[in-house]
Amino acid sequence: MARWLEWDARLSARLRVAERPGLLRRLAIFLGHSGDSWFWLAGLLLTIWRGSQAWRTLAYTLILGILLTAGIVMLIKFSVRRQRPEGEWGQIYRRADPHSFPSGHAARAVMLAVVALALAPSWLGVLLIIWAPLVGLARISTGLHFISDVLAGWMLGSLMGLLVLQIANSGWLP
Repeated sequence: MARWLEWDARLSARLRVAERPGLLRRLAIFLGHSGDSWFWLAGLLLTIWRGSQAWRTLAYTLILGILLTAGIVMLIKFSVRRQRPEGEWGQIYRRADPHSFPSGHAARAVMLAVVALALAPSWLGVLLIIWAPLVGLARISTGLHFISDVLAGWMLGSLMGLLVLQIANSGWLP
């Protein structure tokens, strides 16, 4: 296991752009932040307030998915307690949550994409399927996660998306 973790850390460090000024760094920061839960929750609450019934139903479903995914991610993070990669960038994330495994941003992005593919207009599902892996890669590039954190997040997000779809199909949501 130690050998795997060492390889994971070395490869993750090679993908890092957090300390290098330029377009790639700015893009990684933007994509990483685009997966923040507060951003999604604010947009979804706005959708509930101003959207049509179909969009409100989708928003309720996605909010449920975000909350469930966050709960499972935190449970795993505080069980595993893997420290984030060393670095200066992203202090807000490092202070709020010092644990890296699994990546909550990667899990949330994939969960959103899975649910959107099934329930949203096709253009939104396709957009989120393209966006989701970029969020995970951005989290590695900004030095906040190791590759294995993101891979685990993607797998967890897929499972959470399927769970949310099961709940949505059961009629529990408004």
